[in-house]
Amino acid sequence: MQITFGTDGWRGIIAREFTFDNLSRVAQATMDYLKREGLAARGLVVGYDRRFLSRDFADRVAEIAAGNGIRVWLTDGPAPTPAISWAVHEMKAGAGVMITASHNPPAYNGFKVKESFGGSARPATTRILEEMTAANTAAGREIEERPLAAALADGTVTVFDPREGYCRQLARYVDLDLIRRAAIPLAVDPMHGAGAGVIPELVPGALEIHGDENPGFRGVPPEPTEEHLQELAALVRDGVCRVGLALDGDADRIGAVDENGEFFSSHRIFTVILRHLVERKGLTGGVVKTVSTTRMIDLLAQKYGLPLHETPIGFKHICELMLEHDILMGGEESGGLGVKGHIPERDGVLMGLLLLEAMAMSGKGLRRLLDETMDEIGVFHYQRLDLPIEDAPKAALITRLREERIDAIAGRSVAGTNFRDGFKFMFEDGSWLLIRPSGTEPVLRLYSEAGTPGTVGELLAAGREIAGV
Repeated sequence: MQITFGTDGWRGIIAREFTFDNLSRVAQATMDYLKREGLAARGLVVGYDRRFLSRDFADRVAEIAAGNGIRVWLTDGPAPTPAISWAVHEMKAGAGVMITASHNPPAYNGFKVKESFGGSARPATTRILEEMTAANTAAGREIEERPLAAALADGTVTVFDPREGYCRQLARYVDLDLIRRAAIPLAVDPMHGAGAGVIPELVPGALEIHGDENPGFRGVPPEPTEEHLQELAALVRDGVCRVGLALDGDADRIGAVDENGEFFSSHRIFTVILRHLVERKGLTGGVVKTVSTTRMIDLLAQKYGLPLHETPIGFKHICELMLEHDILMGGEESGGLGVKGHIPERDGVLMGLLLLEAMAMSGKGLRRLLDETMDEIGVFHYQRLDLPIEDAPKAALITRLREERIDAIAGRSVAGTNFRDGFKFMFEDGSWLLIRPSGTEPVLRLYSEAGTPGTVGELLAAGREIAGV
């Protein structure tokens, strides 16, 4: 089987693609890469989430690293992905491996690589890992491994708690004292994931739901979307709390519910935090967004005179720019957001704390903060549709859209296109439609943004017609 890294790591269905044999192949290639690049002597951080067999898969990675003579820091339990990334940075390790499938359904697991700077492996790195995995398989490369018990006994593998250093960093970045004094009634939904307990530890009094370990995630994919956060929204509507925060399965993505009990999308979160960083914290720098992210970010960057960059979907592309330029904030539609002065990594926990800090400093709720922004830049409505599609029709659609010229959609003339990642069509009034196959699932995604919900619906319907799904 060919190993392919998607938008963030290699993922597959457990016992079908994501097997111990395939994991061992990828892990061995990773160790070979670290040795080739002179990073092996700095050691490897290995973490895992709460998914089925995640701990066993992490132990397997640690055994292979030890077999290759690489020192390992292995987490003492499930941990947020950004905590692993921070540990790589803080401990000056050569790399990190996180066993997680993030927001994917329960049947999936995955292998994320974090580079020495504490962020997602860059596209050039993942291409090398793919090539080395394939070459090792073709050559019959032996997996070098060492029993975990022996590696623990001689200190090659050390068990540690990554949350301690991570929480210290969060406390340096945001004003926790201010947040605590504000005493904002708060509910947190970690969706049974690895971020459970972190925000309540930092913000005492927060009510946490779905904090228990459940590898089946109650049958709900641990993705903080509107349909998955109805219980959290009900707590706000019923007056139990004033704001709700949600984390995905490995806590690198954020979702929220505003003071009206309405879902507060990642686009709105990005907008509120960007404004908070500039206007209240006095920070500057460029802004990075992916092709599926709201146009509100373009207009805010223009308002503040900040350079704007647009990338393909996947935080690894944002990470590259954060390493190369002075970037204040980068974000993607799926809820992955990262900021200057931390690590070049998306961090759901930090974003949640920044939302609380914005509320505490302003004395206003999330919706009011958003309304103030929309009063300045205009009102935007956004929707995404996820549609099942098999590989053959997906490939045919991609070929057709590359070859066919489309001049108008839903009666609107196409003013511009961007085919760098998917097929994005822009219109004169600022509205747009994006048709994009998922990089990790058999899914076709349609995205649209416009000034009215009706226009969004028309564009999505036209997108379905174009795609034939």
